[in-house]
Amino acid sequence: MDSEAFVPLLRASLSQWKQRGKRAVWIKLPIELANLVEPAVKEGFKYHHAEPDYVMLVNWISKSTNSLPKNASHRVGISAFVMNDKREVLVVQEKSGKFKGTGVWKFPTGVVDEGEDISMAAIREVKEETGIDTEFVEILAFRQSHKSFFTKSDLLFVCMLRPRSFDIQKQDTEIEAAQIFRRLDDRIGTQVTLSSLSR
Repeated sequence: MDSEAFVPLLRASLSQWKQRGKRAVWIKLPIELANLVEPAVKEGFKYHHAEPDYVMLVNWISKSTNSLPKNASHRVGISAFVMNDKREVLVVQEKSGKFKGTGVWKFPTGVVDEGEDISMAAIREVKEETGIDTEFVEILAFRQSHKSFFTKSDLLFVCMLRPRSFDIQKQDTEIEAAQIFRRLDDRIGTQVTLSSLSR
């Protein structure tokens, strides 16, 4: 559909929806109809969110207070504390990002995928970054920060995992080094910092 055909149809529909007492209108435009975004915006629609294959627009047409939910406000991440029965801990150094070249050792970290459980994300990230298979034990802690990735808030869950082996095969694209700290001592306070848990 081109915009010249779309606009009069949209205006007529908006008029009917207002008469019927509708409060809001959502338009989910597939990427193939991106040409209709501008005319929809000119008719009062605003961006709500976007995905790789569509953009979602919304128009609050009621005179009452807008009560529509906002776009997703948080990103969820994990940090994996992998410790074996000998109190040996798995740590990595990043190849890019703010800790590149700093000598900081950190726990494997990553972002939870859509529809993925926190426990499975922790297991996946450790496997991806170090090649080590693990099993989830528990969530040790979490922290919240604001204005992080794309100005969204961030929830980071520190997960304790038990390794099934310590045969490290590091991921070359993201990880500069991966190793086992043989014991937990004051190096954890200096070389492995909680501030290094988020990317």
